[in-house]
Amino acid sequence: MRNSRTLNKIQQNRCARVCGLGHYLPFFVRYAAHFGYDVIWLDLEHRAMTDREVQSLLSLCYHNDIDCMVRPPTQERTRLYRYFEDGATGLMMPLVSDAEEAQRIVNAVKFPPIGNRGMDGAGLDGDYGLEVWQPNSTYTDDANRESFIAIQIETPEALANVEEIASVPGVDALFVGPGDLGLRLNQSEGGSQISLDEAIAQVAVVARRKGIAWGIPAGTPELIKQYRALGAQLLAYGGDFGLAAVLESSSQDFGEALGE
Repeated sequence: MRNSRTLNKIQQNRCARVCGLGHYLPFFVRYAAHFGYDVIWLDLEHRAMTDREVQSLLSLCYHNDIDCMVRPPTQERTRLYRYFEDGATGLMMPLVSDAEEAQRIVNAVKFPPIGNRGMDGAGLDGDYGLEVWQPNSTYTDDANRESFIAIQIETPEALANVEEIASVPGVDALFVGPGDLGLRLNQSEGGSQISLDEAIAQVAVVARRKGIAWGIPAGTPELIKQYRALGAQLLAYGGDFGLAAVLESSSQDFGEALGE
């Protein structure tokens, strides 16, 4: 079974480099792997792709030795663990607000004794059965060890329950969603008594105390440094929407060259 680059970085107390992908762009996978990223955050919560497109991207990630962390559009248990069967390395689960919900996700995607994932072994993660259907196969242990679950902290309820969420066996990381969390903190009844920066610091403290990783998107190099100083090990910077900056720059070059 392929080893997770993300988990390897976390175990070495290093920072995994995350980039975002929300469209079916096969070349992006090769570029991300070539330029040293550890994991592609494949956003299926806000972007639509067919099952075959997702399978194709997961296979490309697998064979280019870059992790794929899927943010799924559902918590349906069989769909969740099929992402792993198709080659995903991790799941980023959005809008999880308590430990019970986190536990249900772990139960869905981890094999016993950690969870209750269904056994097949015919997927890419088991080399289409070649690693699995033989005596003394260690497939289930390998799958549990080389896959990860990141729970997004995006609501005041999640923040209030972050200690319990981080304590669920099988939860490997907390991932702050600053857009959703900031929106909800601002919209909470009577106004929140905690700022987004304070909430991020709270997540960082809990993750450190519980011995798990935490992460967040970072929009600038300065934020990368700031969050890394707080102990972040999953930092997202760069993605397919960055192509807008390339086209903007190229259009400016055209304007200068053509005198327009």
